[in-house]
Amino acid sequence: MLKPLANAALFQCGWFACVLGGDSAWLLVGLAVLVIHMLWISSWAEDGALIVGVMLAGTLLDSALRALGVFQFSEPGPLIPFWLMLLWALLATTLRHCLAWTARPWWRAALLGAVGGPLSYYAGSQLAGVQFGYGLTPTLAGLAPLWALLFVGLQRLAR
Repeated sequence: MLKPLANAALFQCGWFACVLGGDSAWLLVGLAVLVIHMLWISSWAEDGALIVGVMLAGTLLDSALRALGVFQFSEPGPLIPFWLMLLWALLATTLRHCLAWTARPWWRAALLGAVGGPLSYYAGSQLAGVQFGYGLTPTLAGLAPLWALLFVGLQRLAR
């Protein structure tokens, strides 16, 4: 029971460090969360491939949404900022641990994705200064079904 709670707390620390710190020294906190996760909660053998896979998939997805004008960052370039890439890696650490309860039945993952995904982007936009190119309501309405499907897929990938 302690490890899932620690996993959730570590994720939140990493989330805030990434979102509030951006591409700064605060990213070391996010990296420390990954190291602690690997040393205490899981291992590279258990979660390494999942973390890399989710980070790459999330980077591709959010970079595509950036290219489509959904997200507007102050940092130039075609890819999302490094802090958001790290955030995807941190999300992966939760799938088999504190968010394992969402894996079955599938609708739990869909519901959490539909609600939690857009809320996380909204909170991140307010704290990190990310702009929504199509406005708040259309963006969140579009992210809800996307994240419902995505989170079901991520939980299947985690299994």
